[in-house]
Amino acid sequence: MLNINEKNNNSKYLAEKVSKIIFLSSAFIAVLSLLVIIGFVFYKGLTPFISKGYSFIDFITGTEWYPSSDKYGVLPMIVASIYGTLGSLVLGVPVGILTAVFIAELATKKIGKLISTAVELLAGIPSVLFGVFGLAVIVPWIMNSFNLAKGQSILAIIIVLSIMMLPTIVTVSESAIRAVPYSYKEASLGLGASHIETTFKVVLPAAKSGILSAVVLGLGRAIGETMAIILVAGNSVTMPKSIMDSVRPLTTNIALEMGYAFGTHQEMLFATGVILFVFILLLNYILSKLSSKEGK
Repeated sequence: MLNINEKNNNSKYLAEKVSKIIFLSSAFIAVLSLLVIIGFVFYKGLTPFISKGYSFIDFITGTEWYPSSDKYGVLPMIVASIYGTLGSLVLGVPVGILTAVFIAELATKKIGKLISTAVELLAGIPSVLFGVFGLAVIVPWIMNSFNLAKGQSILAIIIVLSIMMLPTIVTVSESAIRAVPYSYKEASLGLGASHIETTFKVVLPAAKSGILSAVVLGLGRAIGETMAIILVAGNSVTMPKSIMDSVRPLTTNIALEMGYAFGTHQEMLFATGVILFVFILLLNYILSKLSSKEGK
């Protein structure tokens, strides 16, 4: 009988050890994959500046992108990416948060479930279909409404990205709002505040940390989008002067030219990826700091 118990215990210990090894290996593979991708992109992207004598300052401040003439300047693309990303945040974040508030606090159970299902379905639509919708509906609307010769513009980018980030912002914000203790609401209502006052003066401030996390995730969806933006941006490598101008963001530049690029041209596209990577890190760092500060 003791031998049977010992065998069972040994089997359990062996299973635990194997499980730990599997989990550790999975975590190691995830971290290693990240390091390999980052290392490869930075190695390829920094090669022109380290071994070929190109100026990194000229690269990020240059306004001309003509690979055939050995001119590589990405400032217009950086500005386009910033305009498109910040514009989509300005338009998409309020809509997403207000939608989450409606689902979590104001809507009936049936209507809230219907809207939540629609938001989830929106998240499952391939990004290229958002681009097709933008090209077929948003671009002609901009062209006709503002009497433009070409509707592909920063405004089209902002509208498409705002729609694409809605599912992430709505879902995460809704979870953050529902996580606020009901005692907060009871105390506010007990002091004579209305439901709307309680929602906007008590619930939302208490859920700020989770809402900012939703904004960070939505930002990641917006800034890294490529396929949809290719269709609505216009792909003009010029410094934008208004939101009606056609532009070429950083992600679009890489996607359009990487297929046929080689040599220095290809390395400069990797350098564009480095700029994009640093840009994403900076924005995520700022929003994460704001989120952690609100959490405290």
